Amino acid sequence: MSSMQDPWRGGSDYEAFMGRWSRRLAPRFVAWLDVPDEVHWLDVGCGTGALTDAICSEAAPASVLGCDPAEPFVEYARQRVEDRLASFAVAATGGLPGRADGYGCVASLLALNFFRDPATAIIEMRRLASDGGTVAACVWDYAGGMEFLCHFWEAVAAETPGADGLDEGMRFPICHPDALTDLFMAGGLGDVRCEALQISTRFQSFDDYWAPFLGGTGPAPSFVAGLDSDGRAALARRLETTLPRGTDGTIELVARAWAVCGTAH
Repeated sequence: MSSMQDPWRGGSDYEAFMGRWSRRLAPRFVAWLDVPDEVHWLDVGCGTGALTDAICSEAAPASVLGCDPAEPFVEYARQRVEDRLASFAVAATGGLPGRADGYGCVASLLALNFFRDPATAIIEMRRLASDGGTVAACVWDYAGGMEFLCHFWEAVAAETPGADGLDEGMRFPICHPDALTDLFMAGGLGDVRCEALQISTRFQSFDDYWAPFLGGTGPAPSFVAGLDSDGRAALARRLETTLPRGTDGTIELVARAWAVCGTAH
């Protein structure tokens, strides 16, 4: 799911940029939730299907319905996730599909900060959950724990004064444990808990790091797409000289996310 200012076009471009890390994080999120077997799930802002895929493989669900307003993402997810228990629909918050007996878990992976109105979205998610069901979300810690993006925006700030306001760490104050806890409690959820989940993002070379920024899908790649060729080259040079490298040329960074959940009553 995305706001109007963040174009989301190709599923394969997003997969190369962020989807590959979403797929590594998703199983950890599902394990952390520890939802009982044989419940129905709603995946809100499913993107290219990382969470739906992880639910099918890790959680023994009765069914999973993934929803996203970006039709290219939904089509990509349909092609990639082949489990018979999974289905997908083009739908956004404010018009999410309900279920007669509710969903045992309504979850969102790495999309909550892009919803037009996160507070209203949480209330809608709670309404769609069954009594005693779980409502959950997971967001990247853009302000300090998503290192490959932090390095990118630091380089942008050095090359393009005044562009620091585009940094997700500044744009998304909701991506903080206190803000997430408050949001879920204000949404009427009980037993709210919030914890950090962490993965490693390893790039084999600078090209492996840089190429996904050229796909034009998502906030950072959209910024790169708006630069002229000289601007892109200057940004790439700065990153290539400032990113930490291993002796073999690899770039290994940390990606931390905040997971939050509560119980619907």
